[in-house]
Amino acid sequence: MKKDIADVPTPFWRNKKVIPFLAQGIFAVIIAISLLFLFSNALDGLRQMGISLGFDFLKSSASFGISESLIDYTPESSYGTAFLVGVLNTLRVSFFGIIIASLIGLVVGISRLSNNWLVNKTASIYVEIFRNTPLLVQISIWYFAVFLPLPRIEESTRFLFSYFSNRGSAIPWFQATSGTLVWVLLFAVGVIASVIVWKLRLKKQIETGENKRPGVWAIGVVILSLVIAFLATFQAPFNITLPTVEGRSFMGGLRLSPEFLAILLGLVIYTSTYIGEIVRGGIQSVQKGQVEAAKALGLKPSTTMRLVIFPQAIRVIIPPVTSQYLNLIKNSSLAIAVGYQEVVSVGETINNQTGKAIESVTIMILVYLTFSLLTSFFMNQFNKRSQIVER
Repeated sequence: MKKDIADVPTPFWRNKKVIPFLAQGIFAVIIAISLLFLFSNALDGLRQMGISLGFDFLKSSASFGISESLIDYTPESSYGTAFLVGVLNTLRVSFFGIIIASLIGLVVGISRLSNNWLVNKTASIYVEIFRNTPLLVQISIWYFAVFLPLPRIEESTRFLFSYFSNRGSAIPWFQATSGTLVWVLLFAVGVIASVIVWKLRLKKQIETGENKRPGVWAIGVVILSLVIAFLATFQAPFNITLPTVEGRSFMGGLRLSPEFLAILLGLVIYTSTYIGEIVRGGIQSVQKGQVEAAKALGLKPSTTMRLVIFPQAIRVIIPPVTSQYLNLIKNSSLAIAVGYQEVVSVGETINNQTGKAIESVTIMILVYLTFSLLTSFFMNQFNKRSQIVER
């Protein structure tokens, strides 16, 4: 008796439901075997050179200096501490770089759409010059052509209580007092309370149709928290220290090295050009009808930009700006070209001393991966909050 063709089972290698999983499994196995081969080959090479694999070296004394450190560090400190110093230096330049590049990029992007001919052309020239020049070249120019030729520290140029020399710059800065922590805590409580009060007053305003002045109440709560902080401490939240030159060094204020300034300015200016173009594109993506409707209501151009255009443009701006933030973090590794000792520079020094290439590279990869994932997470959360919520 002949079987019906429909009753004959399909071989698993021809089953359309199985084939995708089978292909992915084979691909994963090939990748795993390739990585295992490369790792085994690396271990054989290290054994031939008499080098063992492991992270025990992080406890050994580093025996090299680091010019800039946010924590206590000496050549007698461990390699692990040296890596931590490099990580903090990377975080320092990335954090301030992202903030300053965002502010400049926002101004440049809006200026590119200005009706003022001078503002428009200045912003356009800024973008075209710095966007089309290699970042490493810009960093080198800032360091070798701008900061190093400055006067010696004994002949520092003084401007607005700040000093500028080839040994670095010193600017006025804040100094914590015994009541700083109280001020910070009460200010944080005041900000949280102001948000709650603002939402409650706004809800009442929507329900009753009466102007409940939520903004005024929110500001009042913050001011009240600052008054309470003053009554609790009877002193300012911080003191301002002015820098002075004593011998061949700066005293007081905040000292910024030429290496830090070169990498910071290079990253900020280069990244801000891309952010500026992203902002310009996001603003232009808003329908012209929105602008015309705002004009018909009698809104000023600044109010239209703040309340109508930019809240809609931010939804388009955030995703590509996130990519620029990630690029800025990774491009901070170019600081090694001017001697700023961030995680790559410290890692290369440790590698040269210990021969622990795989371990050093692994630590560097994990550092940049962690920074990138955290940045992506926070920006994605911000992106979700800015999206249109449909009813």
